[in-house]
Amino acid sequence: MRSRKFLKAEQARLVWDGPGLLAGVDEAGRGPLAGPVVAAAVILDDQRPIRGLADSKTLTALQRERLHDQILAKALCCSVAQASVEEIDTHNILQATMLAMRRAVEGLRLKPVKVLVDGNRLPTLSVLAEAIVKGDARVKAISAASILAKVHRDRLCADLHAEFPQYGFAGHKGYGTPEHLEALLRHGACVHHRRSFSPVAAALARAADPASGLGGSSA
Repeated sequence: MRSRKFLKAEQARLVWDGPGLLAGVDEAGRGPLAGPVVAAAVILDDQRPIRGLADSKTLTALQRERLHDQILAKALCCSVAQASVEEIDTHNILQATMLAMRRAVEGLRLKPVKVLVDGNRLPTLSVLAEAIVKGDARVKAISAASILAKVHRDRLCADLHAEFPQYGFAGHKGYGTPEHLEALLRHGACVHHRRSFSPVAAALARAADPASGLGGSSA
């Protein structure tokens, strides 16, 4: 006969980790000085496994592109969402990231019973969720979400480069490289720069200082 303690433990497992669809969630673009932050949510199909899923940062651009197409073709459903530069500057990057994640989950065609989120913070969701540190390397669904988010944001940066080639977005993807900071000093900020980020604010302040010999803005 099962003990009372065993029955209680079994019931808890069924309540909190019962059968159903699991969604993985990850983001791309928290650190860059420009562009939106992007989040993706993915529910994988156990009957159609995808080989090679891993943390997007460990993959080459070509590997990410190939896996991106496989994820879209084989996953049960996917959703990509973002929070704008304006939302980042208004709410701060953490809150904007949580907003993008929530939008990604809400955009799923199927509703998961549980959401697994990379990192140690959770967005406000209407379903059970768990934060998993280094989840993009440990959970396949989170790996898939990290790939979708990264590829989507890299493509956005290519579009930004076409619009404002002087900043070199196609190369640095908006991160604060020496070349990017030099371009900020030379050309000022464009409409896609996050003015709440200190390197952008500092560059704009220097560009606006007549004594610096720099000036102008592409906004």
